[in-house]
Amino acid sequence: MLDENISDREKYSVGALLYSPANSRKIIKQIRLGKIPPPYSAALCLEDSVADSAVSYAEECVIDTLKETAEIKKSEDVYIPPFFVRVRNPGQITGIYNSAGEYAELIKGFILPKYVPECAEDYNRAIIEVNAHADRKIYMMPILESDEIISVRTRTEKLFELKNIIDGMREYVLNVRVGGNDFCRIYGLRRNFSQTIYDIGVVNACLMDILNIFSCDYVVSAPVWEYFDTKSDDNWKTGLENEIRKDILNGFIGKTAIHPSQVPVINNMLKVTRQDYEDACSVAEWNNMEYGVNKIGKRMNEVKCHRKWAQKILAFADIYGIREDI
Repeated sequence: MLDENISDREKYSVGALLYSPANSRKIIKQIRLGKIPPPYSAALCLEDSVADSAVSYAEECVIDTLKETAEIKKSEDVYIPPFFVRVRNPGQITGIYNSAGEYAELIKGFILPKYVPECAEDYNRAIIEVNAHADRKIYMMPILESDEIISVRTRTEKLFELKNIIDGMREYVLNVRVGGNDFCRIYGLRRNFSQTIYDIGVVNACLMDILNIFSCDYVVSAPVWEYFDTKSDDNWKTGLENEIRKDILNGFIGKTAIHPSQVPVINNMLKVTRQDYEDACSVAEWNNMEYGVNKIGKRMNEVKCHRKWAQKILAFADIYGIREDI
């Protein structure tokens, strides 16, 4: 019987999830050459990044990528990311998994776009079906990005309805993801590299409600940042760092990446500061029978209030490391 619990380490380790169109050859070349500093996860996308006319070919490419990755894994000492397949319909879940055969062992899970009550049960049945034939857990990562979620008129009702549905699949839910650009699309809005998603008021309000409802029980991953490596300046990088600071402060864990240059920036920002690490150790190792509070430096640590935070910080430190800056 598969373990119903998902460890914090496993949930937090999705980290930077690098998207690639499933019919692109770039990701396998980068893996073979070790071009992308680990850790990171890889998403092979069959949805919006693939033209409708190219879907069948892209499905074949998923299998080819998994096969070639398996060969690299056997013969070369390079980092192999966990693979997630972003499907465009529930049938692709069983179709891809069954077609992958022995290479299905490289599939960590499936990303479920536009996850709404009308299609959620079909997605869920497909996930349960592939798990019935797997010798390890195959995860799901639903994406919250529909018009009903951004609309204040229907948001709360839809989010709680989705929360109830997702709770029924809790043992398979590795992350809950959000479509920030989809929310912006509805209003015709877009941030530049000096702004963050949190500066867009209507989107920020929606993100906060999603975190309020989901983040106590699930890892919720932050929306994509649209800007990446340029030869002229590092404004894209500074902007990404600023947004990730706010992601973490508000409770998002990990971030969707659309370019390899974003991955090391995300990983560095997921490192914990020395001060946070020392405080987290203090809380985790608490053995004072007289007091429930102490201070290290200029900050108070209260064991009852900060224990959950400390567990998260220590998990981050274990996965991503410690940085010395503030």
